[in-house]
Formats: sequence, structure tokens, C-alpha cells
Amino acid sequence: MPYVTPSHPAPSPRSRPRRGGRRSRAVSALAAALTLATGAALVPPAAEAQAATAAPRAAAALERVANFGANPGALTMYVHRPAALPANAPVVVALHGCTQSAQVYADNSGLDTFADRHGFLVVYAETTTANNANKCFNWFQPGDTRRGQGEAASIRQMVAHATTAYGTDPARAQVTGLSAGGAMTSVMLAAYPEVFAAGAVVAGIPYGCGVDVVSAFSCMSPGADRTPAAWAQAVRDAHPGFAGPWPRVAIWHGDNDATVAPRNADELRDQWTAVHGIGQTPSRTSTLGPNNTRRSEYVSAGGQAAVEVDKVPGIGHGTPVAPGGGPEQCGATGTQHFIASICSSYWITKFFGLDGTTTEPPTEPPTDPPTPPAACWTASNYEHVRTGRATTTGGYVYAKGSGQNLGLYNTFVTHTLKESPAGHYTIATGSCP
Repeated sequence: MPYVTPSHPAPSPRSRPRRGGRRSRAVSALAAALTLATGAALVPPAAEAQAATAAPRAAAALERVANFGANPGALTMYVHRPAALPANAPVVVALHGCTQSAQVYADNSGLDTFADRHGFLVVYAETTTANNANKCFNWFQPGDTRRGQGEAASIRQMVAHATTAYGTDPARAQVTGLSAGGAMTSVMLAAYPEVFAAGAVVAGIPYGCGVDVVSAFSCMSPGADRTPAAWAQAVRDAHPGFAGPWPRVAIWHGDNDATVAPRNADELRDQWTAVHGIGQTPSRTSTLGPNNTRRSEYVSAGGQAAVEVDKVPGIGHGTPVAPGGGPEQCGATGTQHFIASICSSYWITKFFGLDGTTTEPPTEPPTDPPTPPAACWTASNYEHVRTGRATTTGGYVYAKGSGQNLGLYNTFVTHTLKESPAGHYTIATGSCP
């Protein structure tokens, strides 16, 4: 698993009061030493080649907002405001990945394209090397992930300020982010479920996984395997007594992500379906875009997808974008971690219900969707566990879903696994494409 050394030396402790005191500063120093670069792995060669020929679109500079609140997490607030922002507009909070900035995320993710098209405000939160040596949101530090504390509280204050300063609708706030920003999206959905109607986690991690630097590495890869009930309890414990309604959640992840293991997408699904009280078997499946991104939807009693998982084939760690001027295109690939594939921001905007369309519950009894072609992977038992297709217990490996014993947990035993339906793996017996 590659890491990138910070471009700046570890900063001195901040002059503002630091959450957790001496222990917190020690954790920050350890984080700098270990260069915790969630989202700072190198872009795969194919994406680098694309970056060499694709320059980011010219984007307007973001508007910096001062004095948005007490700001206990020492974050910076920026906004992208469409020229004709309607009254009571929705607001989307966007959280960048490690080594990135708010402007870089705005220039490349494509969110502003849809904000201009559909009339919503985008709030970009930005962290600094004073908070984290690699400019990661501190999704693994308890002082920044709890309700009313640190970075989480600062982001909450940005949403409140958007309502008073820009007239946004407090009932239509959403949040999304990449990598460390995706993990911080999980934090915001859990710590402030009454604030956010929905969220979209891109290459992120379930809430409650990492509580320090060491556990954060393990959460990233190979990932943590917990029961849906245990994951859901972590969310409920973030805001005890909250009874819902819970935010809807979209989960985006590349199949070849070597930085944040793809199994995190399945664990996120387990977490939020259990929070919503629905099962882990998809209600319907489909494919999106020319690259056949695999979508699995988990529908609540009202007929709307409470959780969806979008697995993007053939890409590594980053935000999927599709440069161009088409209605389903967006973004740029001239910067690391923005990968030419499918415009995830288009589909996320649609999931948030901000594209001007509405999703009505079906008026007829649902029919079973057509079964998509089986997907197959040939890899070692170690790799099957790392990517979330299998789990390990007592030194042995078991296929996720079917529970088939694959043998010893090592790199020497190899199997071909077939996924059908989504999230259910069996040993292939000659029926793989």
C-alpha cells in the first residue's frame, strides 16, 4: 500500500486550544511520522496518462467565508454560489481528500456544474497541515468526530451559517466527500443525522471504525469486518436518543482501490442498511453509464432507496469523473484522484433529489429485476479478504455471503470467486465468463 511523504515538515502545535491536550498532539505527531495519506496513493498509470492530456476546466474562484461560527476544528469555509441562487435552495457540503484543497475539489469533481444547472449552494470545507500533516480530515480522532466537537462541529456550523447568510433550506442539506472526506462524510451523517437529509461517501470508511492512527491504517486496508448490528450501534451511539428519520446514503467505490480497500463499501452498506432497519440483500440492481458501474439499491418501506452502492469497475482510489459537455458528464482529470470513468457527481446529485426530478413509490407491485451478468475474480485468499470478497477467522478464509471455506489465509491459495447477486460470493465452477 503506497504512501506519499508530506510536502511540508510536521507543523508546530496550533496556538488555539487543542482537543485532547498533550495526548492529541502526540497522536498528531505520530500521524505525521507515519504519513497517514488516506487518498494520497498514486493515481493508477492509466489515470496518469489521462491526466497528461486533460487539463482541468477553468473554474471561478470560490468565495471564502469568515466568521461562520466558533470553529472549534480550525477549518476554512468556502462556497460556490450560482449566479441565480433561488430562495430556500438546497446546500451540499463537499469534503476534499488528503493533500487536496477546496479549490482543487471544486475544479475537478464536477459538483459546481450541477449546482449551476439546478440551483443549489455548495459549501467546501477545507482543512490544513496544522490539523493534519497531509491535509486529511481527522476522521479517526475522537476529538474531531463527536457531536459538538472539533472538525465535525465546525462543519455543522458551516451548514447553519449557510442558512442564515444565503437563505438555504435547512431541511435540504446534504454532504459528500472523497477518501478522508468520505470518511468524514460518514462522521457527519452519524453525529448530525438531524441536519443531513442524505450523504454520498466516495472511497470512504464506515463511522466508528478508526479511533487512532494505528486502527485507521487497518480500517483503510484490509478493512474491518463487523456485523451490521455492530456497525449500526456505532451510528446510534453518536447521537443517543435520535429516533430518525435517518439520512439516505449513497456509497461509491472503485473495484481496484488499493488505498481504501473495496470491502469498506460493503461494510458501509451493512452499517446504513441496519440503521434503516432493512436487509443487506439489494431490492434492485442495475448498471450505469458506458462503463457498467454496478448499482445495488436497498429500498425502505416507502419505496425509496435508503441506501445504494455503486461499484465502479476498473478504477483505483479517487472520484470518478467524465470530462465533457454532455448532460451526464462532468469534472476534469488533470489532478490526482480524479479518474476518467463515470460522472459520480451527476448520479450523486440525482440521488440527493437536486436534479429537478422526483422519485415516486411504485404504484404496481414490484417485479424482480433482471439478474446482471455474474462478475468473477481470480486472486489469492489474502487479496479476496483485502478487497472484501471474503473474511478471515481463525487463520481460514470464508467467501462473503455463502460462507464457503476457501482454505488458509495466505497469498499461496488461489480461487476464482463469482459474485451473484451483489455481495454474495461463491467458488466458481466453470460458470464464470
